[in-house]
Amino acid sequence: MPFGIVRVPLAVCAAAGQVPAVLWLPDSARPAGAVVLLGHGGSQHKESPGVLARAGRLVGGHGLACVAIDGPYHGDRAVGGLSGTGYQSQMVTDGVDAVLDRMTDDWLEVLDAVSVRGDVDTARPAYLGMSMGARFGLRLGARMGSRLGCLVLGKFGVVQRSLHPGLNATATTEADARRITAPLLFHVQSADEIFPREGSIALFDLFGSADKTLVTYPGRHADTTHEALDTWCDFIAEHV
Repeated sequence: MPFGIVRVPLAVCAAAGQVPAVLWLPDSARPAGAVVLLGHGGSQHKESPGVLARAGRLVGGHGLACVAIDGPYHGDRAVGGLSGTGYQSQMVTDGVDAVLDRMTDDWLEVLDAVSVRGDVDTARPAYLGMSMGARFGLRLGARMGSRLGCLVLGKFGVVQRSLHPGLNATATTEADARRITAPLLFHVQSADEIFPREGSIALFDLFGSADKTLVTYPGRHADTTHEALDTWCDFIAEHV
């Protein structure tokens, strides 16, 4: 039976400043299931259409909770009117590793803030992120280890095209992938013009997870079918 959805805006105080977030809960008398952390893509934000579609499916269809935060230089954290691809040069200026660590700290602070509510299960959270969301999810997954119930990542790899060259942090990506141990579903777009298929498969081979699955769908980087969304959400529901 589908659930209604309750939207709860949050502003979490973290070490690097306030983190704007949104929590979605099922409109049900019983507590929500496990929480799913939703990472958005580059030039998007915590309530972009793709994030809302994932939250709608996971909360409304599976009775899970979802939370999303604005990435650095995105949404309510955009500085000086920064928009479009401007975040890429800012991320390189600040240092890719430093930004990844800061975003990971933000996620952990938000997870702690949600855990004190008492109506959300944060013991074994899941993470879902594509593209830039996968970049940040790699570092989060490496840090959290077996505490994560599962991860769904994709549209990312060790080879990149058309992005700022300073974002090509291959050694960092490979090291984070090797440290991930949670069950993993990895999504590849067959005609991805930003992260080509061969670099994505090379990354998949590096993941340390004993339970890992590779799925490939047709189309370019921005394409996401309803079937792919179903696959992501079913994988999460089965593991948490």
